[in-house]
Amino acid sequence: MVTKTADGEQTPIDQTRRRAWRIARYLAVGAIVLVLLAYVGICAWIRVHQGELLYYPQSTHADAQTTDFSITHDGVVLRGWVIHPDMPDPILYFGGNGERIEGDRGDFADWFPGHSIYLLAYRGYGASDGQPGEAALFADAVSEFDHIQALHPQQPISVIGRSLGSGVASYLVSQRPIARLVLVTPFDSMMRVAQSDFPWLPMRWLLEDQYPSASYVTNYTGPVLILRAGNDEVVPAEDTDRLIQAFLHTPVVINIPGRGHNDISKAPQYGQAMTEFLR
Repeated sequence: MVTKTADGEQTPIDQTRRRAWRIARYLAVGAIVLVLLAYVGICAWIRVHQGELLYYPQSTHADAQTTDFSITHDGVVLRGWVIHPDMPDPILYFGGNGERIEGDRGDFADWFPGHSIYLLAYRGYGASDGQPGEAALFADAVSEFDHIQALHPQQPISVIGRSLGSGVASYLVSQRPIARLVLVTPFDSMMRVAQSDFPWLPMRWLLEDQYPSASYVTNYTGPVLILRAGNDEVVPAEDTDRLIQAFLHTPVVINIPGRGHNDISKAPQYGQAMTEFLR
C-alpha cells in the first residue's frame, strides 16, 4: 500500500522503498548477466582448448632412436615398436590418451608369442611427429593397417584398442577387414563420456573430436572381446553398454571387478582373456 500526502505525492519512505527495489532489480539482472558471461566463457575455453582435455602426449615422449618401426603418412613420420616381427598373424595395438605404449612390450611378447605385434605412437605421442586429432588418428590407423598388410600379405590382422584407442579401432573395423577385435574400457561416443563429466555444458556442440564408436561397429561381423573395468571411473557403464548393443553379433564381454580405468591391465584376467581370444 502506497502512502501519499494530502496533495497526492509519495512520502520519503515510499520513495526510498522504490529506490531499494530498483537497485535490487539492477543487482539481480547484473548477477544473471555475470553468470551467463561466465558460462559462455567456459564454453569458449573448452571449445578452444579441448585438445588439452582429450590428448595427453606430454608424458609419453620418447627418443626416436629407441623405436624400431615407422611409417610416413601425409608427410608425417609415425614411430613405434614391433614385437616378434618375423611371426605371422599381426596384431595392431592402439593405446590410451596418455599411455606409454612401449611399456606393454614385455607383456605382449609373453601373451602373444605366435604373433607379430605393432605398437605405433599416435601423432604427437612417443617419438611420432605431428599433432593428435580425430581425423588424423583415423587416417593414420588406416595407413598403418595397409602398411602392415603389405608386410604380411594374405595374413589375418587383429586389433586391440584401449580407451581412446578403442575409438580408433572401432573406426578401423569400418574401413578394413579386421580378423578379431579387442576393445578395452571402450565407449560408445567420446561426446557422451565428456557429457557425463560436464552435464551442465552442451558438449554435443562444443566437442569437435567425438569418436562415435557405436556408429562404426554396426556392420562388423568378426569376433569381438570387450574388457571392462568393474570400477571404471572414466567411462560410465551405460556408455559401454550402448557400444555392446551396437554390434551386429553379441561380443564376448569380460568384466574385471575391483579394477579401474587405468589399472585394469594389472589384473591377471586381463592378459589371460586376450591370450585365449587371440590364440
